[in-house]
Amino acid sequence: MRLLKLALAGACAFGVLGLAPARSAEPVKIRMSWVAPLANWASVVLEKKDLMKHLGKSYTLDTIRYQGTPQMIAAIANNELEVASLAYSSLAIAIDNAGLDDLRVIADEFQEGKPGYYTDTYWVRKDSGINKVEDLKGKVIGTNGGGSAVDVAVRAMLKKHGLEDKRDYTLLEGPLPAMPAMLLEKKADLVPSVLPFAFNPKLRADGKVLFTISDAIGPIDMIVLAARQSFIDKHRAAMVDYLEDLLTVVRWYIDPKNHDEVAKIASKITKAPPERFGWLYTNKDNYRDPNLLPDLDALQKNFDTTQELGFIKRKVDAKKHADLSLVMEAAKRLK
Repeated sequence: MRLLKLALAGACAFGVLGLAPARSAEPVKIRMSWVAPLANWASVVLEKKDLMKHLGKSYTLDTIRYQGTPQMIAAIANNELEVASLAYSSLAIAIDNAGLDDLRVIADEFQEGKPGYYTDTYWVRKDSGINKVEDLKGKVIGTNGGGSAVDVAVRAMLKKHGLEDKRDYTLLEGPLPAMPAMLLEKKADLVPSVLPFAFNPKLRADGKVLFTISDAIGPIDMIVLAARQSFIDKHRAAMVDYLEDLLTVVRWYIDPKNHDEVAKIASKITKAPPERFGWLYTNKDNYRDPNLLPDLDALQKNFDTTQELGFIKRKVDAKKHADLSLVMEAAKRLK
């Protein structure tokens, strides 16, 4: 009886003193970036919240738009972004120039130059008289920011043909959605056009493709998802849950049987008619790995190109800066 009284007294003290077991932890806040609607998963993932069984439980998700991937570097350095949708070039720049040596590739978004799939293009006006790369001497080149994927590729292509920045051409910055207008309004003589903007009807009527991004630098792991190792270590369980949900949504989007609904979602986001999106998430689009696994060999070559053009000083090891264990663990849950 005496032991029972002592136990009850202890239980009361536990409650009175606020020593009761802690409530379950708050969901981990994850902010994920994007640039181009439809091209980046962050622009569409929350349209399928019904498939995301961990959302609001182990993690919350905010999606934030940037003009280009270079602008994300400061955000992730200042802990204003947890998952950055980085181009191969901006990832290398973040690691080497911004000192973010703990950045890790955790998943893939899309790849360029995969046989049988679309690859991004560089356009000139049909009436420009520009028929080969050498004709760009003295011209204005559109870019969405120094060190972006399309920026590095165009510099590489022009360098192959003896043209150097500042000496032989001028770069003009602008957001990717504005590139067709910059070309057709004669503000720039060559512009990159990524999906979905490459299907702009006026661009296709009055412009022509001079070369592709794959012509410039070969196979490319164009955009990857990256997070800091410190955040991964602190919130590993929530990150695996997040990647499980992202994988579920990605597989739904790329499943042909869902294409009609996908086109309606694309129409809602872009305000364009759904019939314009027959290409979306098919082989007429960029290649998207169903397991969100990057091509680290291609990524290494892309890092090397970024170094050759002087954007980074040292060689960056793609495999050292990848942690695919989270997305692979997430994929196992879905088998």
